[in-house]
Amino acid sequence: MSQTTPQTNPRVGVVGLGAMGMGTALTLHERGLTVSGCDVSHAAREAFAAKGGNSVESPAALADCEVVVLLVVNGEQVEEVLFGDQGLVGKLAPGSLVIQCATVAPSQARSLAERLAAEGLAMLDAPVSGGAAKARSGELSVMASGDENAFAKAESVLDAMAATVYRLGDAAGVGSSMKLVNQLLAGVHIATAAEAMALGIRMGLDPDTVYDVITHSAGNSWMFENRVPHILQGDYTPLSAVDIFVKDLNIVHQTGRELAMPTPVASSALQQFTAAKGAGFGREDDSAVIKVYQRLSGIPLPEAANDADAGGDA
Repeated sequence: MSQTTPQTNPRVGVVGLGAMGMGTALTLHERGLTVSGCDVSHAAREAFAAKGGNSVESPAALADCEVVVLLVVNGEQVEEVLFGDQGLVGKLAPGSLVIQCATVAPSQARSLAERLAAEGLAMLDAPVSGGAAKARSGELSVMASGDENAFAKAESVLDAMAATVYRLGDAAGVGSSMKLVNQLLAGVHIATAAEAMALGIRMGLDPDTVYDVITHSAGNSWMFENRVPHILQGDYTPLSAVDIFVKDLNIVHQTGRELAMPTPVASSALQQFTAAKGAGFGREDDSAVIKVYQRLSGIPLPEAANDADAGGDA
């Protein structure tokens, strides 16, 4: 198989200037790549432009890019960005690469790659993990699959945005499959951390003491250690929102149905996140799933210092 020579400074587009996309776009820009950022939000475009990046209103305006990174919210947005009226397909030059980073079903990733190939475009199925902070520092983990040419085209971009790139296979769908395994564990661990903290509080334990003991015990997890401080601080500013896990655990559930594979633990976690969304917490930090237990049993949760006068969330 012939391989494409990696480009040292390809023209790069980043679609989606949210927490992950903004951090990635700024990192790529600061590391010397020529970057254009695209978002429906005027404020997001202005923020990127203020840092020296080029901002555009629609994916179609990225027609001169050789590599486009998609960091949008869901599969529906991916579809619109690629095939909508102002989409990339039909605008990008043949041979251009789409690095698709949104969490989508493996079946959708495979379909997208086939449809793009029919248009003369390459795709790397490349979901990411690490959150906004890792995006901003260029230290994401990328779970990627695609052919050798796609990896070669993506090399300079991946080097700038990621600390670790897992090359998982030569076909789309493998990267998205791995991301679902990660999201199953992440969602379950957050929901379980919230339940454990709620039980401790209900039994009269001091929340800070629970956190200290568990983070030095066998029951600890990375998500417990990372998310419980949000609860202790009463700060539900969304670094990763409840809505994200409603979406991602739904994809886990749907993929399990496609495979006739039961996922009862993930399904239970999905119900907790769905309950949190239904209670109005969908756009809060995913640790706000603990507020479901507050609603059910009246447990007291720590309040942020600036919420004390307002009476908190209860």
